Amino acid sequence: MAAEKHTTEEREISVERKAYEQKIEAQLDELSARLELLGAKANQATADAKIAIIERLGELRDQQSDAQQKLQETRQAGEDAWMDLRASVDEALESLGKGIEQALSRFE
Repeated sequence: MAAEKHTTEEREISVERKAYEQKIEAQLDELSARLELLGAKANQATADAKIAIIERLGELRDQQSDAQQKLQETRQAGEDAWMDLRASVDEALESLGKGIEQALSRFE
């Protein structure tokens, strides 16, 4: 009986983990599209603005890579450790999202 309960809990965690990873992947895809929009704005900007946009775009792409790396770490983590890593993934995505929105509004 205890083994069945343990297995059920493991399955629930596995389902939750899979759903979380899919949600994060969808958010990363959406943020990638927003970065592409920022890149398109650079092509339409004046020379000075273009330089500023490209610099900011590079910083944001670094943040994007960091978020993707953190997601990869959660995938490789054990069942217990991945829950601890969620906070760092969530923080990275929140920071990236805010940075993209600020850049888009600044360079409108």
